[in-house]
Amino acid sequence: MTDKIAIIGFGNIAKAIITPLLDRKLILPENVFCVVNSKKSLENIKKNYIYKINVFESSSKDSKIIWDCNFKLLSVKPQQLKDITEADNIKTKDNLLVSILAGVSINKLTQKFPNHKCVRVVTNIPITVGKGLTGIAWGEKITKDQKEFTKKLFENTSKIYEFTEDYLDIFLALTSSAPAIIALFIEALSDGGLSGGLPKMLSEELVMEMILGTISLIKEKKLTTTELKNLVTSPGGTTISALRVLEKKSVRSALIESIVSASNRSKEFS
Repeated sequence: MTDKIAIIGFGNIAKAIITPLLDRKLILPENVFCVVNSKKSLENIKKNYIYKINVFESSSKDSKIIWDCNFKLLSVKPQQLKDITEADNIKTKDNLLVSILAGVSINKLTQKFPNHKCVRVVTNIPITVGKGLTGIAWGEKITKDQKEFTKKLFENTSKIYEFTEDYLDIFLALTSSAPAIIALFIEALSDGGLSGGLPKMLSEELVMEMILGTISLIKEKKLTTTELKNLVTSPGGTTISALRVLEKKSVRSALIESIVSASNRSKEFS
């Protein structure tokens, strides 16, 4: 796949991206060069990560070796970006930097890393269990090989969508922020079961199995969401009674506005 890859920051998402590539021997551990922000993180990776990769603390002189790698995955927190400085002695401008930082635009990345071609990626937490969704926006002059490399980073753990950059903020809201909204819904519905006398763990399990079953039904039968709703809603029945409460409380509008708000917040970061 490539001789060397540098990883700047090594949180859960970065691990989820790199580990399957190491598992399939598409990248060798000795060719992975990782930089982390603290001694604690460095020691944790050396002690607990299943592969013996090269890992350095960002303050060490040895960490400069990452700038010799043609391919880099940038996965620090957005507020840490200001602490990263591109090396002065980079020999070629054909380096590729793939950023998974929320809300950091290609233009800002290009200014920060002038000796790199930059790609902006949005992915979500289900990537850690191989069920992710990944949106990619290409910077200027990205080669065919660089596009193929970027896709290989994510294809084992997520479905890939290619967008112009202006779609990434709403993609982030729907795919990266919305899992928390879904978790809130699961929690609230299971609390409803708790209120009806069910044990908490059983109620939560029932809610999650119901959601999985509902999604499978919609996909396998190729139903629209309206068709599914009509299947289980009868005149004067329990379902229409429940839906009526949700409409009275403007839940539909609140959900729409939550996604719009998350998207706008991502734009503010840019």
